[in-house]
Amino acid sequence: MKLTLKIWRQKNAQDKGGIVEYPIDGIEPDMSFLEMLDVLNEGLINKGEEPVAFDHDCREGICGMCSLFINGEAHGPDRGVTTCQLHMRMFKDGDTIFIEPFRAKAFPVIKDLVVDRSSFDRIQHAGGFISVNTSGNTIDANTIPVPKDDADKSFDAAACIGCGACVATCKNSSAMLFVAAKVSQYALLPQGKVEATDRVLHMVHQMDLEGFGNCTNTGACEIECPKGISLENIARMNREYLAASLKG
Repeated sequence: MKLTLKIWRQKNAQDKGGIVEYPIDGIEPDMSFLEMLDVLNEGLINKGEEPVAFDHDCREGICGMCSLFINGEAHGPDRGVTTCQLHMRMFKDGDTIFIEPFRAKAFPVIKDLVVDRSSFDRIQHAGGFISVNTSGNTIDANTIPVPKDDADKSFDAAACIGCGACVATCKNSSAMLFVAAKVSQYALLPQGKVEATDRVLHMVHQMDLEGFGNCTNTGACEIECPKGISLENIARMNREYLAASLKG
């Protein structure tokens, strides 16, 4: 396939940045989107030009690093996949593809298509954990009975990979779906009950400090989420937050 790529280039966080056009050909339909970018960068390097910086790691849809805004959609036109799982067969010969970084105040651009998502890490540090006795008296998790329905819902919430597609898609740049998934995966289990009150209060507070917007129930986050995290988690987090606020 022959394609025209319009890619956001930005030298650093202070640079204004802008769209740069790159023609590319010889792209096979079975290539992944990142493999296509590898081909582009190889050509740029051979010509002595600066390659396009983009995040990637596992290339298996697990790590959430490869977050790109492709033709106005987080992770591109496919559903239930990350950018690294997106294949070029989703595009046609002669297409023009716009490739941009995720846009949010809390996701500042570092270079080109790479953004700083450490705000998610700080939210996790604020409460996304449980206390475990490691003094030699550790209790096996399987000794605590958990209802199958609760375990399934917790597992579904824990599938969140923290890619930030929910934030990039939301018109308000809200991180509610991400935070709700992290709160829910513990709130549904007995192991998460000990810190339940502090967890939701601290994580929501940190989310606000990072500059994320508010949720207005548009639902775009669930649609674009590569792991299909449900909006039900936001409702659960709101209930947890209300209960914790009343206790406080």
